[in-house]
Amino acid sequence: MMTEAQLVEAVLQNPINQTILERLPRLGLADAWLVSGSVFQTVWNVLTGRAPDYGIKDYDVFYFDADTSWEAEDAIIHRVAAAVSDIGASVEPRNQARVHLWYPSKFGIAYPPLQRATDGIDRFLTLAARVGIRPAEGGYDVYAPRGLDDVSTLTIRPNLCPNFRADLYEAKAATWKARWPELTILPATDSQS
Repeated sequence: MMTEAQLVEAVLQNPINQTILERLPRLGLADAWLVSGSVFQTVWNVLTGRAPDYGIKDYDVFYFDADTSWEAEDAIIHRVAAAVSDIGASVEPRNQARVHLWYPSKFGIAYPPLQRATDGIDRFLTLAARVGIRPAEGGYDVYAPRGLDDVSTLTIRPNLCPNFRADLYEAKAATWKARWPELTILPATDSQS
């Protein structure tokens, strides 16, 4: 299936991803990763012959800062917005250290505190979404603990993590299927194997 090098090559075909990844080290965010749709949806676009940025609603950057105040995250949101104001895309930085503070009121279920940004990647509702990329010495680090098979085969499979909700999974899968009809959507009850 797809290798990490092939993923990086595909992700970099999206000029918005290129710019974010180029600027990410200068933003001073601890444990920062470009994650989720900006990564796997770009790969889908490359695999299906679409424009690399087709259908991508926003570009999520996860980071981890022990300062869990809204004021600190808001300052980062403004700093990132200023740094990418010229790219014409919505870039949404989110401090994974504070997700447990707002998640229960937004989604109605508990969300234990996380210890690093990649813990947030592990909580995405689908295995294909469990992917992140960041600049590293001489290249890129790729985080894909379940591999890249679901990304490369356009398969949406549930990630039965502690915050999994079938209704949210099904709604998200339906919106993706509308934009990428080639997707194979597995039922919310399917196992992770």
